Amino acid sequence: MSHISHIDLDDRNLPPPTPEIEQERKVAMFDLLEDNSFDLPKRDDRAVPDGPYRVGLSIKEKRLVFDIATEDEQKAAEFHLSLSPFRQVVKDYWAICESYYDAVKNMPPSQIETIDMARRGIHNEGARILQERLEGKADVDTDTARRLFTLICVLHFGG
Repeated sequence: MSHISHIDLDDRNLPPPTPEIEQERKVAMFDLLEDNSFDLPKRDDRAVPDGPYRVGLSIKEKRLVFDIATEDEQKAAEFHLSLSPFRQVVKDYWAICESYYDAVKNMPPSQIETIDMARRGIHNEGARILQERLEGKADVDTDTARRLFTLICVLHFGG
């Protein structure tokens, strides 16, 4: 399995992120580049360039766009995914994150842990949806899907 060597998040048209959103973005990008599995499957008997890949993520016309290139910046693939399947889970994710950020400031560790478990559950659901939506387009493992989902949330927050 190949991997992502570079990720570019097109957040130019988004409002300035809150410190919490900026931290989520930085951690997800760092973790993604440290360890990920990302491969383009063969489609319709067309040759698919081998990775590692440079991935651009953006939202255009209410669609999530994956723009994939090789290390030498040759186009490898582009696919557009509807944001509709992500809307509720992204909304739930940000709501639970807000509760988590508030809890860290004021609540005992046991309550923080409970909220964090719920946050991880929603995060896992978002990763599962992403893996389903990428089926036949890109192969990603669960950890990679989780990190990409976080970046989708960052883009979706402003979009």
